[in-house]
Amino acid sequence: MTPTQAARRSDAPRFSIVVPAYGVEAYLRDCLDSVLSQSFQDFELIAVNDASPDACGAIMDEYAALDPRVEALQLAQNVGLGRARNAGMARAKGTYLLFLDSDDTLLPGSLAAIAQRLDETGDPELLVFDYSRTHWDGRITPNAKAKVLADSPRGAVALDDNPGLLGLLQVAWNKAYRRDFVERWGFEYPTGYYEDTPWTYPVLIAAETIAVLPRVCVHYRQRRQGSILHSTSRKHFDVFDQYGLVFAFIDAHPEFDRWRGPLFDRMITHFRVIENSPGRLPDEARAEFRTTFQQYEKQYRPAGHATPQGAASARRKAVGKLPAPLRGAARRAYRTARKVKAAPRRLRKPLRTAVLAGYYRAQRMLPVQNDTAVFAAYWNTDYACNPAAVHQKLLELAPKVKTTWVLKPGSRNTPPPGTNVVHPGSFGFWRAMARGKYFVNNVNFPTRVVKRPGQIHVQTHHGTPLKRMGVDLAEFPVAQGDLDLPSLMERVDRWDYSVSSNSFTTAIWDRAYPAEYTKLDYGYPRNDVLVRAGEEERLRARAALGLPEDTTVVLYAPTHRDYQNVPQPLLDLEHLAARLGEGFTVLSRAHYFLLDSPGGTGPKDGSGVVDVSRHPSVEELFLAADCLLTDYSSLMFDYALLDRPVVVYANDWEVYRATRGTYFDIHVEKPGHVVATEPELLDVFLSGRWSDDESAKLRTEFRRRFCEFDDGAAAERVVRRVFLKQENVPPVALPPERPSPRTRG
Repeated sequence: MTPTQAARRSDAPRFSIVVPAYGVEAYLRDCLDSVLSQSFQDFELIAVNDASPDACGAIMDEYAALDPRVEALQLAQNVGLGRARNAGMARAKGTYLLFLDSDDTLLPGSLAAIAQRLDETGDPELLVFDYSRTHWDGRITPNAKAKVLADSPRGAVALDDNPGLLGLLQVAWNKAYRRDFVERWGFEYPTGYYEDTPWTYPVLIAAETIAVLPRVCVHYRQRRQGSILHSTSRKHFDVFDQYGLVFAFIDAHPEFDRWRGPLFDRMITHFRVIENSPGRLPDEARAEFRTTFQQYEKQYRPAGHATPQGAASARRKAVGKLPAPLRGAARRAYRTARKVKAAPRRLRKPLRTAVLAGYYRAQRMLPVQNDTAVFAAYWNTDYACNPAAVHQKLLELAPKVKTTWVLKPGSRNTPPPGTNVVHPGSFGFWRAMARGKYFVNNVNFPTRVVKRPGQIHVQTHHGTPLKRMGVDLAEFPVAQGDLDLPSLMERVDRWDYSVSSNSFTTAIWDRAYPAEYTKLDYGYPRNDVLVRAGEEERLRARAALGLPEDTTVVLYAPTHRDYQNVPQPLLDLEHLAARLGEGFTVLSRAHYFLLDSPGGTGPKDGSGVVDVSRHPSVEELFLAADCLLTDYSSLMFDYALLDRPVVVYANDWEVYRATRGTYFDIHVEKPGHVVATEPELLDVFLSGRWSDDESAKLRTEFRRRFCEFDDGAAAERVVRRVFLKQENVPPVALPPERPSPRTRG
């Protein structure tokens, strides 16, 4: 009996899957779920929190508490990807080791396919499987070297019989490693930027039996930002030390000396990729990199070895023969041609006349006016939300700043006197876009707006996301509709600051809008009024609406449905109001997308329901209401600040989740009672359960998680940081009943 067979007959799991994590809160659940939902169940999952500053550790503990197959390993300090993998590997008990990066996912059926292939090939020391790249805009691209796997021998062989494997991407997560093989050789990951290199090559060379599974098992997420491939840093010099480790392994094992030549070729190719990739090396370090490159080339070139010349080598050789002044231009021309070839064709109709376009260009030639700020909200439809709250605080703290609001005619609210108002697309609008210093919006300014040097854009957003947003809509074509994701990202690239109300939202914005901006974990400015409100504000709001003090006010505020071409009511609100009786008053507020719906969205006269869809202040409606009745609207997160009951009517949850996508299950993380039918909804209110102890407990936990930064001073923090350039803004001061989810036990 072989050691492998003995291990398989013991209680050890078939697979130990190591998932290290750092700063990937927004992706970690997807990763862990992709493993735990596998049809093949004989595995352990070792999740390693590499002292991540976000909620990764809490998520791991949550999964470990719910599933005995999960072990959450919390490292006391950040040690880097390689050593985090080592820490997980030290805990492994499985026959085979697998590694999965925490922003990637395992495809359904992958473990079963891997296990079957291992059985078919006699438990080889190594199994190599395929992967695809998933992109932020929804594209999925195959492994460029997939043919190597497709053409591999069917059985388990050594690398000599399948040398093409050396040309695959140097990653840890496209292989299953027999644990006794790894332990016998003492393989461990080093630290550094390119830690996979001195792991991958020695493992391939040392394995006596390597099988191949030409099946896509992993989706390799190509993040728009945050990867080392998109970073400019001297850390890329780390590649030299890592190849030093590769050749140190060969020196220690002369029986593998035949691999010096192929490894030298791989090293030279890798160095050239780093050297020629735009943006990786700082300009001042390029000469030093080239010098070190040449030193390693001289040191490790085997005697008499000639590196094969491919098309890329021929191109570099031709460029090298050009006069020095032309070499840079030639390289840039090649890179441009490559981008043009890969870029999708975009046909855009002009939205404004040539006169306006020319006027805008002329205005951009004039200086930016440093004492000006431009505001907009909800696609220029209203003076409201976070931008309005920031504007009001700006008038208080920096009254000398000249402010402009972009508003369509007929908005529900108007800015304070003295505020310049321009209509979208007008001459005044394009002048403001060209010469303003600060830009604050809760959506985006038009794509045609050109961000000039010195201009600052603040994205305040307009809610906490239960539903999928941004590039996460790529998987949900119904919700995406005609949204052009590349154009969206052009607009997102203008952001300098992104405001968030909780760490959950911060992580979601990071994945939904991947770009380089500063995160402002300050709370939502529009919620300051809710945090500071007391009984006096409640009574004033009810009086303004003409609501008697002895009535129970239920505010019904649903969200829109992407899957409905023509809006259809999902609740018979008039029937509900009639059954509740005179002791209740129901306020109905339609989603702002539906205000101009041809069929209308408000209740009929005499129905017992008050239509407040066009009321100018949702915050005033919140203050007046005793209970919020909603479905999946982000209003629930704001209303939770008042510590008043919330009831969720989720009668189309499965359809909504399938067509729009959600970031969590409202039945699990719920602000109050969740019901699916009208009889259940009626019972919740008539029985009094809508405001019972369980409802209070649920909303307390909900408030702790999703109202993390809202303490009533969000607008002040934004103004002081962005407009007044103050780094030490007032810290978030949470009340005792709302401790940060990251710190509570």
